[in-house]
Amino acid sequence: MSDRQTKRDQFKNEEKKSAGKLLLPGVLALLAIVTGAAWLLLGSGGTAGARTVTAAEDGVIRLAASDFDGGRAQFFRYESRRGPITFFVVRSQDGVIRAAFDACDVCYKEKKGYRQEGDAMICNNCGQSFPSNMVNIVKGGCNPSPLSRQLAGGQVLIQVAALEQGARYF
Repeated sequence: MSDRQTKRDQFKNEEKKSAGKLLLPGVLALLAIVTGAAWLLLGSGGTAGARTVTAAEDGVIRLAASDFDGGRAQFFRYESRRGPITFFVVRSQDGVIRAAFDACDVCYKEKKGYRQEGDAMICNNCGQSFPSNMVNIVKGGCNPSPLSRQLAGGQVLIQVAALEQGARYF
């Protein structure tokens, strides 16, 4: 074998080693991107950490209004006769306590719900953003589906009958 051929072979071997060194970090970066995207689309919604609630004998779920003073949306799960129903309650920046099903008229079939970013609720399926002060006011489309609630004696009251009306979303 000539010196020239030996140098060519050596160069080819170095190229193969360099390509292998770049492949692993590339695969790891791609894996991180896919994992992050899956988390955003599937796992960052409130339902994963939803607190299970039960109704009193009078068919009312009672939540302490003071629990919502921080402005963070809290997600809840109610076990209805037809299956689980998830919803969230948030005190918007205007001070109003609002409630909505963790679903909308458009994306509910995907069962991805919403997440909160700042003072907005974000649909985990389509990425639409909704100011929290519009929850319970604007309905239809991808807006969070309103859930009737009352405020009395320092408690947020949600009727089981109102929850059952939204069972179709789940």
